[in-house]
Amino acid sequence: MNSATVRSKFLEFFASKGHQIVPSAPLVLKNDPSLLFTNSGMVQFKDYFLGNSSPKYKRVADTQKCLRVSGKHNDLEDVGLDTYHHTMFEMLGNWSFGDYFKADAIAWAWELLTKVYGLPADRLYVSVFGGDTADKLPADDEAKQLWIPIVGEDRIIYGKKKDNFWEMGEAGPCGPCSEIHIDLRPEAEVRKVPGRDLVNADNPLVVEIWNLVFIQFNRLASGALEPLPDKHVDTGMGFERLCMAIQGKHSTYDTDVFSPLMEFISSHAKVTYGASVKTDVAIRVMADHVRAVAFAIADGQLPSNTGAGYVIRRILRRAVRYGFSYLNFKEPFLHRLVALLAAQMKDAFPELHQQSEYVSRVIHEEEISFLRTLELGIRRFESYVSTAKDQRIAGDFAFELNDTFGFPFDLTSLLARERGFTVDQKGFDEAMQQQKARSRTDASKETGDWTVVTDSDKPEFIGYDHFQSTSRLIKYRKVKQKNKELFQLVFDCTPFYAESGGQVGDTGIIQPKGPSVAVLDTRKENELIIHLTESLPANPDQPMELRVDESRRRLTMNNHSATHLLHAALRNVLGKHVEQKGSLVNDQILRFDFSHFAALTPEETEKIEQLVNDKIRMNIAIDEQRNVPLEKAKGMGAMALFGEKYGEYVRVITFDPSYSVELCGGTHVKSTGNIGFFKIISESSVAAGVRRIEAVTAEGAREFINHQLSLLHEVKAMLRHPKDLVASLGNLLEERQLLEKKVEAFNLDRANQVRENLARSVREVNGTSLVLARVSLPDVEAIKNVAYGLRNQFENLLLVLAVEVAGKPMVAVMLGEKLAQSQKFHAGNMVKELAKEIDGGGGGQPFYATAGGKNLAGLDQVLVKAQHMIGMA
Repeated sequence: MNSATVRSKFLEFFASKGHQIVPSAPLVLKNDPSLLFTNSGMVQFKDYFLGNSSPKYKRVADTQKCLRVSGKHNDLEDVGLDTYHHTMFEMLGNWSFGDYFKADAIAWAWELLTKVYGLPADRLYVSVFGGDTADKLPADDEAKQLWIPIVGEDRIIYGKKKDNFWEMGEAGPCGPCSEIHIDLRPEAEVRKVPGRDLVNADNPLVVEIWNLVFIQFNRLASGALEPLPDKHVDTGMGFERLCMAIQGKHSTYDTDVFSPLMEFISSHAKVTYGASVKTDVAIRVMADHVRAVAFAIADGQLPSNTGAGYVIRRILRRAVRYGFSYLNFKEPFLHRLVALLAAQMKDAFPELHQQSEYVSRVIHEEEISFLRTLELGIRRFESYVSTAKDQRIAGDFAFELNDTFGFPFDLTSLLARERGFTVDQKGFDEAMQQQKARSRTDASKETGDWTVVTDSDKPEFIGYDHFQSTSRLIKYRKVKQKNKELFQLVFDCTPFYAESGGQVGDTGIIQPKGPSVAVLDTRKENELIIHLTESLPANPDQPMELRVDESRRRLTMNNHSATHLLHAALRNVLGKHVEQKGSLVNDQILRFDFSHFAALTPEETEKIEQLVNDKIRMNIAIDEQRNVPLEKAKGMGAMALFGEKYGEYVRVITFDPSYSVELCGGTHVKSTGNIGFFKIISESSVAAGVRRIEAVTAEGAREFINHQLSLLHEVKAMLRHPKDLVASLGNLLEERQLLEKKVEAFNLDRANQVRENLARSVREVNGTSLVLARVSLPDVEAIKNVAYGLRNQFENLLLVLAVEVAGKPMVAVMLGEKLAQSQKFHAGNMVKELAKEIDGGGGGQPFYATAGGKNLAGLDQVLVKAQHMIGMA
């Protein structure tokens, strides 16, 4: 049974049991500060379990894209080294929200595995929660009694809390779980050791394939458990492991989920999978990682240096490193796998197929960039080795290569071994642990339990129509991060817009019966609108006034509506391939990222600005429609952005149906004339295939233009108000270039004179052409010209220069080619020692090195010390 059939049979089975089949949520999470990525199937249903929103369907099933590489599930460094870890994987799952519970979940799981998939019942084992004294929880004998008539008591194992009690996090919904394991070992091994003895014993062929979680408790921040009013079922089955079991393989990488990618890699690397441990690991790493990277980019997360983007870049670079080191892929290769992956996943996840070319180009550009970085890292390594005093690479330097150039420890070790060096692994590990400790400290956050003040239904946002409201506090809690204590407040209704969709959160005032409280920010956590304050309002159980900073909000609205006009203008001027890839909208500026593979020309920029300003002057009234069915909205021409999760009903913002129709939850102007004026202030590249425009509107545009005019008037005044400013500047630049050439010629002549004088002063000492001199030269380039000029004249040259350059001291050491080969002297080591006399430091190659310093008076002592080092004193 191929993997596509395995997937479809799962969804068909649960559809027949009354489940609504829902699409996978994006891989990249928004509005959830606790996670960067979707790491399990239940994440998109989190709000149902937390009680923040009500499910439309009591029973759902899906296949969810998941990524586990950071935080609690940090599997990245294991991936590829073994034959069963993955970064991106699919989680097949079925859920019950207050509907069926343990009996149906257990019966259906067994029916699907044994009747539909035909897995052998005598190879299956189940575990149930064995209780926990600390939590005062008994064993889950209810589940055990349901399993006994199905599998028999001898196939049921009591599991410890770490394996058989599922928790969403340190606080939140949780409950006992029942895992289903399968024994895939050969029959001879099964006869020697029963499978039940190897459950949860890290045997790669006795593995969990399905986890049935019975959510019936809520964990408080204090650690206490309280029963939930409704009981839920949350199951998760690893798709890749299930395929391994059904297809009779001993590794997930041997299934048809991975084999097409691995065969393609092996073919182009001209290696055979299974012939070498190192190449096998590299092939697995590349096949696994391209899936994670491609789907993340398709869901809107570009590689970057922060947050989720940094994780994606790490995964991508790890794949490139392995291909570079072990498969001899010295040119970009990973991007070539995207088309194959997209075709393979077309039916299950069409979003990748629809963006295949774009995703491939992004990965390609990232590969080019990282291969350059690898080259720089290798040069840095070579420089270090050339000046090393012993045959050992320091741990902090190995960590620098890892942190700056992306070198894993094993690559540094490989380079070291090739040159007869060892690496201080203990020092490397210590530096790595210190970095992780710093990261944990920066990220640590203490969150208290919610204190409920007022019973209320789901909080209501009224900020589309109002800037203030009379509201009641529903609940609050304390949070502490980086030693700063804040309060998170949730109201029954609020005009405060919570940060989302690129628009910043509102600030403003809460006015209770007492001192006013400033709202520092408004954020969305899952489906809750959270107001951040430094103090708790007085009389929290009484109604209070909520007032948004109206001026700041209106300026933000100008910029948000302008992004819609800009998006439409870009598609009109550049083409329909343009799609939004990110945005930032606040009261100061708008920033808009979009897919396009070339810088805008001045003509294109002018056309885009003109089109946006035309729409502003037309004063087009907004057509805002709320609760529009998603498919109807798409029929109206609204674009659904990849990586966004939309509900069945959406909000549509239209500025002229023939021009701009978008799905948007942000706040907007009543008519485009409110924007006033639009001006692009910069256009740049932020990632491969993604451009960024920054622009200002209204007061910001006026201030920008006035500032530019002011600068222009200053320049005119400095040039004594010429009639033709451009011509005057051109003449000035031309004069400067002529003067620079004259100075360059003068400096070269001066350097040649110094070189000739030094050549005449050469002393032959024991077969060495020795020059020790104090000189004055105009710049570093002149020092280099003198040193190399003398090296070309004397093959046994030993040159030490104490140089004054524009009032600052420098030291230079140059060895002739023959003397350098003798390894009697080392320029880099000599310079390090001599630089101490001028309070400086530096280094370089074995034959040429320089150093700068602060103590000009130490130059004479440099020459004295050089004589001692050479043995002349």
